[in-house]
Amino acid sequence: MSDEVKIAMWSGPRNISTAMMYSFDNRLDCHVTDEPLYANFLISTGTQHPGAEVVMEKHESDLEKVISQLIGPIPGGKTIWYQKHMCHHVMDDSDISWIDGLTNCFLIRDPREVLLSLSKITDSIDLRSTGLPQQIRIVEHVIEKSGFNPPIMDSKEILENPRAMLGGLCDSVGINFDEKMLSWEPGPRDCDGVWAEYWYGSVWDSSGFAPPSPREGELSPYLSEVLDKALPLYQDLREIRIRA
Repeated sequence: MSDEVKIAMWSGPRNISTAMMYSFDNRLDCHVTDEPLYANFLISTGTQHPGAEVVMEKHESDLEKVISQLIGPIPGGKTIWYQKHMCHHVMDDSDISWIDGLTNCFLIRDPREVLLSLSKITDSIDLRSTGLPQQIRIVEHVIEKSGFNPPIMDSKEILENPRAMLGGLCDSVGINFDEKMLSWEPGPRDCDGVWAEYWYGSVWDSSGFAPPSPREGELSPYLSEVLDKALPLYQDLREIRIRA
């Protein structure tokens, strides 16, 4: 087992990324950071997300300062640092070499499910909004630098068998599995970003990983075109995922 681990979990939106964050936040040995690149993303792109002005006001938006913190010492004297990252917060032309000192992991979800969920909250949706192009870029970077496939997990499989999947993730990153990761108290948590009230409602109502249930609804013609572009990227990542 490793003495200290900085886990960067790279996810698309409307995945189970917040549930995963709560899972790690329940560990006594883990410090958690919620979407540290979000404020910079909003300023850089002008994306009109709910509560965007408050996010930019309350969270650090200077990218160099944020990166300096993320690659620095683990806060609070903890031995594990779980960083919840959204792939679409990484700008296409940005230098991502700073992630080389982190243990990079990836969370994927069927893009049809992502698009159906995302369309309930925002109209600012395109292929980039799924996080998949950026996820591919980051995965390729990690493989090039390390020579190995990083841990990639499909959220549906985590929900189907959380203990086995989380145990496999812990083995992959060199930490012990903790039973506390399987459940948490319902409601907000101290680790939440100020955007939580707009995005985290279903997780606040939860106390653990619930079995998966397909999302109902139909995609608009435009979102169907986005799905056609997203599916091959998702399938490429799914081919090299870790399994229970």
